[in-house]
Amino acid sequence: MDVVCITDHSRIEGALRLSGELPCRVVVGEEQRTPEGELIGLFLEEPIRPGCRTAREAAVAIRRQGGVVYVPHPFDPMRRHIRPSVLSELAGDGLLDVIEGINAKTSLSSLNEKARQAAAEHSLACGAGSDAHLAEAIGAAYVEMAPFEGPADFLAALQIGRLVGHHFDPPRAWQPRVVPSTAGPR
Repeated sequence: MDVVCITDHSRIEGALRLSGELPCRVVVGEEQRTPEGELIGLFLEEPIRPGCRTAREAAVAIRRQGGVVYVPHPFDPMRRHIRPSVLSELAGDGLLDVIEGINAKTSLSSLNEKARQAAAEHSLACGAGSDAHLAEAIGAAYVEMAPFEGPADFLAALQIGRLVGHHFDPPRAWQPRVVPSTAGPR
Protein backbone atom coordinates (compact mmCIF):
# COMPACT_ATOMS: atom_id res chain seq x y z
CA MET A 1 0.00 0.00 0.00
CA ASP A 2 1.34 3.37 -0.90
CA VAL A 3 -1.45 5.48 0.69
CA VAL A 4 -3.35 4.96 3.95
CA CYS A 5 -6.33 7.00 5.13
CA ILE A 6 -6.19 7.17 8.93
CA THR A 7 -9.55 8.06 10.45
CA ASP A 8 -9.61 7.71 14.21
CA HIS A 9 -12.84 8.50 16.02
CA SER A 10 -13.13 12.21 16.92
CA ARG A 11 -9.42 13.04 16.51
CA ILE A 12 -6.68 13.57 13.93
CA GLU A 13 -3.58 13.60 16.14
CA GLY A 14 -2.69 9.98 15.40
CA ALA A 15 -2.94 10.51 11.65
CA LEU A 16 -0.83 13.66 11.86
CA ARG A 17 1.84 11.86 13.89
CA LEU A 18 1.89 8.79 11.64
CA SER A 19 2.12 10.91 8.49
CA GLY A 20 5.76 11.48 9.39
CA GLU A 21 6.49 7.95 10.59
CA LEU A 22 4.96 5.51 8.10
CA PRO A 23 6.78 4.44 4.93
CA CYS A 24 3.72 5.46 2.89
CA ARG A 25 1.62 8.53 2.29
CA VAL A 26 -1.05 9.30 4.91
CA VAL A 27 -4.36 11.00 4.22
CA VAL A 28 -5.41 12.66 7.47
CA GLY A 29 -9.02 11.98 8.39
CA GLU A 30 -11.46 11.67 11.24
CA GLU A 31 -14.57 9.60 11.87
CA GLN A 32 -17.23 11.78 13.46
CA ARG A 33 -20.23 10.36 15.30
CA THR A 34 -23.48 12.28 15.00
CA PRO A 35 -26.93 11.34 16.32
CA GLU A 36 -27.84 10.45 12.71
CA GLY A 37 -24.85 8.18 12.12
CA GLU A 38 -21.14 8.41 11.38
CA LEU A 39 -19.33 10.40 8.70
CA ILE A 40 -15.66 10.53 7.83
CA GLY A 41 -13.74 13.60 6.75
CA LEU A 42 -10.61 13.05 4.63
CA PHE A 43 -7.84 15.55 3.82
CA LEU A 44 -8.34 17.38 7.09
CA GLU A 45 -5.96 19.91 8.57
CA GLU A 46 -7.79 20.33 11.86
CA PRO A 47 -10.28 18.23 13.82
CA ILE A 48 -13.95 18.39 12.93
CA ARG A 49 -15.66 20.62 15.45
CA PRO A 50 -16.67 18.28 18.28
CA GLY A 51 -20.32 18.03 19.17
CA CYS A 52 -21.78 18.43 15.69
CA ARG A 53 -25.48 18.05 16.39
CA THR A 54 -26.30 16.74 12.93
CA ALA A 55 -24.64 14.89 10.08
CA ARG A 56 -25.23 18.02 7.99
CA GLU A 57 -23.16 20.11 10.43
CA ALA A 58 -20.35 17.54 10.27
CA ALA A 59 -20.43 17.49 6.44
CA VAL A 60 -20.35 21.29 6.29
CA ALA A 61 -17.44 21.38 8.78
CA ILE A 62 -15.50 18.91 6.60
CA ARG A 63 -16.24 20.91 3.45
CA ARG A 64 -15.10 24.18 5.10
CA GLN A 65 -11.63 22.60 5.29
CA GLY A 66 -11.75 21.52 1.66
CA GLY A 67 -12.13 17.93 2.84
CA VAL A 68 -13.85 14.92 1.32
CA VAL A 69 -17.08 13.69 2.97
CA TYR A 70 -17.09 9.87 3.16
CA VAL A 71 -19.92 7.66 4.44
CA PRO A 72 -18.57 4.55 6.23
CA HIS A 73 -20.50 1.26 6.59
CA PRO A 74 -23.74 2.92 5.43
CA PHE A 75 -26.17 0.01 5.87
CA ASP A 76 -24.54 -2.11 8.57
CA PRO A 77 -27.03 -2.44 11.44
CA MET A 78 -24.24 -3.54 13.78
CA ARG A 79 -22.58 -0.12 13.55
CA ARG A 80 -23.62 3.51 13.83
CA HIS A 81 -24.44 3.79 10.17
CA ILE A 82 -25.97 6.94 8.78
CA ARG A 83 -29.74 6.80 8.46
CA PRO A 84 -30.77 6.14 4.83
CA SER A 85 -33.03 9.21 4.76
CA VAL A 86 -30.14 11.41 5.92
CA LEU A 87 -27.79 9.83 3.36
CA SER A 88 -30.29 10.63 0.58
CA GLU A 89 -30.85 14.15 1.83
CA LEU A 90 -27.13 14.96 2.12
CA ALA A 91 -26.39 13.40 -1.28
CA GLY A 92 -29.24 15.38 -2.83
CA ASP A 93 -27.82 18.57 -1.35
CA GLY A 94 -24.34 17.81 -2.72
CA LEU A 95 -22.78 17.31 0.71
CA LEU A 96 -21.42 13.78 0.18
CA ASP A 97 -18.49 12.64 -1.97
CA VAL A 98 -17.93 8.93 -1.27
CA ILE A 99 -19.97 5.97 -0.03
CA GLU A 100 -18.02 3.01 1.31
CA GLY A 101 -18.79 0.11 -1.05
CA ILE A 102 -16.69 -2.42 0.82
CA ASN A 103 -16.23 -2.36 4.57
CA ALA A 104 -14.12 -5.29 5.75
CA LYS A 105 -15.94 -5.52 9.09
CA THR A 106 -19.37 -5.76 7.45
CA SER A 107 -20.07 -9.47 7.51
CA LEU A 108 -22.96 -9.57 5.02
CA SER A 109 -21.83 -8.99 1.44
CA SER A 110 -25.40 -7.91 0.60
CA LEU A 111 -24.93 -4.83 2.79
CA ASN A 112 -21.77 -3.85 0.91
CA GLU A 113 -23.63 -4.43 -2.37
CA LYS A 114 -26.45 -2.18 -1.16
CA ALA A 115 -23.85 0.50 -0.42
CA ARG A 116 -22.39 0.22 -3.94
CA GLN A 117 -25.91 0.56 -5.36
CA ALA A 118 -26.53 3.68 -3.25
CA ALA A 119 -23.27 5.21 -4.52
CA ALA A 120 -24.35 4.57 -8.11
CA GLU A 121 -27.88 5.94 -7.48
CA HIS A 122 -26.42 9.17 -6.08
CA SER A 123 -23.56 9.38 -8.63
CA LEU A 124 -20.96 9.25 -5.86
CA ALA A 125 -17.54 7.63 -5.78
CA CYS A 126 -17.26 4.27 -4.07
CA GLY A 127 -14.59 3.64 -1.44
CA ALA A 128 -13.30 0.64 0.49
CA GLY A 129 -12.16 0.52 4.08
CA SER A 130 -10.51 -2.02 6.31
CA ASP A 131 -12.11 -0.42 9.37
CA ALA A 132 -8.97 -1.71 11.02
CA HIS A 133 -9.01 -1.64 14.80
CA LEU A 134 -6.10 -4.11 14.80
CA ALA A 135 -2.84 -3.94 12.84
CA GLU A 136 -3.50 -7.27 11.12
CA ALA A 137 -6.76 -5.89 9.65
CA ILE A 138 -5.01 -3.12 7.71
CA GLY A 139 -5.44 -3.74 4.00
CA ALA A 140 -8.41 -6.10 4.29
CA ALA A 141 -10.23 -3.69 1.96
CA TYR A 142 -8.76 -1.04 -0.30
CA VAL A 143 -9.06 0.65 -3.69
CA GLU A 144 -6.59 0.11 -6.52
CA MET A 145 -6.39 3.55 -8.07
CA ALA A 146 -4.14 5.95 -9.91
CA PRO A 147 -1.82 8.27 -7.99
CA PHE A 148 -3.47 11.51 -6.90
CA GLU A 149 -2.65 14.94 -5.54
CA GLY A 150 -5.23 16.47 -3.25
CA PRO A 151 -8.95 15.95 -2.70
CA ALA A 152 -10.29 16.68 -6.21
CA ASP A 153 -7.70 14.41 -7.85
CA PHE A 154 -8.41 11.75 -5.20
CA LEU A 155 -12.13 11.77 -6.09
CA ALA A 156 -11.40 11.55 -9.82
CA ALA A 157 -9.05 8.59 -9.29
CA LEU A 158 -11.50 6.92 -6.92
CA GLN A 159 -14.31 7.12 -9.52
CA ILE A 160 -12.37 4.79 -11.81
CA GLY A 161 -10.60 2.76 -9.11
CA ARG A 162 -11.16 -0.95 -8.42
CA LEU A 163 -12.54 -2.02 -5.05
CA VAL A 164 -10.75 -4.97 -3.45
CA GLY A 165 -11.52 -6.60 -0.15
CA HIS A 166 -12.78 -9.39 2.00
CA HIS A 167 -14.47 -9.72 5.36
CA PHE A 168 -12.05 -9.44 8.27
CA ASP A 169 -13.27 -9.35 11.83
CA PRO A 170 -11.35 -11.75 14.08
CA PRO A 171 -13.20 -13.55 16.86
CA ARG A 172 -13.44 -11.72 20.16
CA ALA A 173 -14.14 -12.96 23.64
CA TRP A 174 -17.87 -13.27 24.14
CA GLN A 175 -19.59 -10.52 26.06
CA PRO A 176 -23.26 -9.72 26.34
CA ARG A 177 -24.37 -6.88 24.09
CA VAL A 178 -27.54 -5.46 22.62
CA VAL A 179 -27.85 -6.24 18.93
CA PRO A 180 -30.13 -4.09 16.77
CA SER A 181 -32.84 -5.82 14.78
CA THR A 182 -32.35 -6.15 11.04
CA ALA A 183 -36.06 -6.82 10.52
CA GLY A 184 -36.92 -3.13 10.10
CA PRO A 185 -39.83 -1.24 11.67
CA ARG A 186 -42.79 -3.23 12.87
